[in-house]
Amino acid sequence: MSAAALRALHVPGKPLILPNAWDADTAKLVEAAGFPVVATSSVAVAAALGHADGEKAPVADMFAAAARIARAVSVPVTVDAESGYGLSAIELTSRLLDAGAVGLNFEDTDHVTGDVRPVAVQAERIAALRAAAGDALVINARVDSFRGATDERALLADGVARAKAYLEAGADCVYPIHLHTPDVLADFVREVGGAVNTPALPGGPGITALAELGVARISLGGGLWHHIRSVLKTTLAEVAEGRMPY
Repeated sequence: MSAAALRALHVPGKPLILPNAWDADTAKLVEAAGFPVVATSSVAVAAALGHADGEKAPVADMFAAAARIARAVSVPVTVDAESGYGLSAIELTSRLLDAGAVGLNFEDTDHVTGDVRPVAVQAERIAALRAAAGDALVINARVDSFRGATDERALLADGVARAKAYLEAGADCVYPIHLHTPDVLADFVREVGGAVNTPALPGGPGITALAELGVARISLGGGLWHHIRSVLKTTLAEVAEGRMPY
């Protein structure tokens, strides 16, 4: 499937569901379950490689992992490329396409400073990425300005402005990953007027409820990895106690 076909799966109210994988084996399971796209999770991929999230893993290792995932499945792959690893737009595009990806997540967090980049700076980065990639990559632009917010509504205007700027710069979809309040998210979707990605979180609105808010894409992010890891941790504890749980 091409980037154009992936782009067409972003339908408000009938969202693309992405259970994020972290290696070739989990990617195969996602495909076998009938999902039309495999997305990677940077936190899960980095952990599987022995590193923390936040661009702490070697860049070459992250792209090698993405390439193994893309080779393992026949469906399109979109890669969580974090904030671009300090690569130029041309090099980032080249590495993604060489890995077999047709999409990426692109954060506005600067992992050197820990701050969210000024909107104009991030819009310029997205425009450069679009110019380098043409239509070959679906750009999912993360909006990180809601991170740690105690009053998400107070940040709504800024988040919407960021999202609109990113879409105007060439992003296909925007991803306010830290925006969790349903009514604020609904207003965000309405005011942005473009494709919006949201995470499905434990204790939060389910997939059906999120679809009703008008989102076009729902990601499990690192949630699936955290869930499987907790199951494995419990299983290992049982084995350590001399019990075989399977």
